Amino acid sequence: MALLSQGYCFVAGLDEAGRGSLAGPVVAAAVILPLSEDCSSWLAGVRDSKMLTALARERLFEVIMRHALAVGVGSAPVELIDERNILQATKWAMRSALAQLKILPQALLLDAIRLPEIELPQRSIIKGDTLCLSIAAASIIAKVTRDRIMIQLHKEFPLYGFAQNKGYGTEAHLLALRQYGATPHHRRSFAPVRELFGLLQEEAPNSSQLAANSIALLEHSR
Repeated sequence: MALLSQGYCFVAGLDEAGRGSLAGPVVAAAVILPLSEDCSSWLAGVRDSKMLTALARERLFEVIMRHALAVGVGSAPVELIDERNILQATKWAMRSALAQLKILPQALLLDAIRLPEIELPQRSIIKGDTLCLSIAAASIIAKVTRDRIMIQLHKEFPLYGFAQNKGYGTEAHLLALRQYGATPHHRRSFAPVRELFGLLQEEAPNSSQLAANSIALLEHSR
């Protein structure tokens, strides 16, 4: 509210999804909510995406997309994560999300992060996704967008359970890594992947061959 009291009308909340995952991109979203009307009715239920069920996130995703003044989404691929590190890739995704907004924001609200390259007033809020509606809305957009990406990757590599674990290091996911190796969508700079296979020094597996092997092994296991 401090930024609003200073006269800023278009304030973008930003958040990301997938920073701790072992596979897939990191996705960021930027959301500008309307200020000139009572949003309490349609904003009911908007909170940190991690506190919501998948069904609630999907429902609120549609609500936010319908009522927000502007929504932008950015995605940093695995290659960028491995090249620059996850923090820099996250910031890259956030800048990309801002670039997609159809309204130029006047200020930014972020969850425990800053974008020094962006010359706009910024507030970095610890646990911002639980304290700020626009950050919470961005967390929902980022999470749903990334989950949909991981569900698509599951169709290509079904043995890794991406539809269920979304790329995070569950016991079943780590077991699949040990049994079948890594896909091109795994983050080779992340310790569980790097320590298992030393993939930073090895040539990346062929994507089409891994996909074919994954599907064949799944059929064989049925």
